[in-house]
Amino acid sequence: MLSLLYNCGPAAPRRRRQTAMNILNIAAYRFVALGDLAQLRAALRMRCEQLGLKGTILIAAEGINLFLAGAAGNVEDFLDALRTDARFAPIGVKRSWSAAQPFRRLLVKIKREIVSMRRPEINPCELSAPRLAPQELKHWLDEGREIALLDTRNQFEVELGSFGHALTLGLKSFSEFPGATPALPQELKDRPVVTFCTGGIRCEKAAPWLISQGFREVYQLDGGILNYFEQCGGAHFRGECFVFDERVALDAGLRASGAATGHDSRHEPG
Repeated sequence: MLSLLYNCGPAAPRRRRQTAMNILNIAAYRFVALGDLAQLRAALRMRCEQLGLKGTILIAAEGINLFLAGAAGNVEDFLDALRTDARFAPIGVKRSWSAAQPFRRLLVKIKREIVSMRRPEINPCELSAPRLAPQELKHWLDEGREIALLDTRNQFEVELGSFGHALTLGLKSFSEFPGATPALPQELKDRPVVTFCTGGIRCEKAAPWLISQGFREVYQLDGGILNYFEQCGGAHFRGECFVFDERVALDAGLRASGAATGHDSRHEPG
């Protein structure tokens, strides 16, 4: 289990990207059953400290959720080590670049949930919605297919940017999502609904919840808005995507936009 995390120091640095944007930022998560949380927390913290990484890692019985930044080679070394644990081998990663470290410190926390919904009956390991590739969503939108886009993020995030004509629920916190869904039009239960969020994690719970409530055709945007930006640019998206670090928001080129918001971007997504 994560044996490589206990190496005595960082590996030799890899070749740096030849640009001023030399800090690699990653966002990744995986829903998978975990039982050794204290030991795992210690191993993850040790390796991040060895590699000089900052950010936040959340672990819970249901999986892992992480946002980290640092020198590119060190970030990749961390991912290589993480994937030596079979539970994390398939983890998907969203990458972006910045000129400065966007996190002030390193936090590794044990939580009840890696994204708080407060509905223990929703287990993405047991029930998940089909993933819709960003290119496929763009194709559907290009051809004007009759679908409903549902933004599962908080309202302050929506106000910085979202897909055109997306439905929103005015959430202050993702934990409000189950209680807010009865306000959705009932006719959506018979239409394709595509849920989306920043990186995909909230939709991993939002989509199964909708299925449990009688919605018949529900998808989740694979990798969220960040993956859509990487694969498709800003087509059909208006504004910028809020991120939970000191960059505040990213444009469709995954560059810090300098957007101003009253929300503290250092908080965990919820």
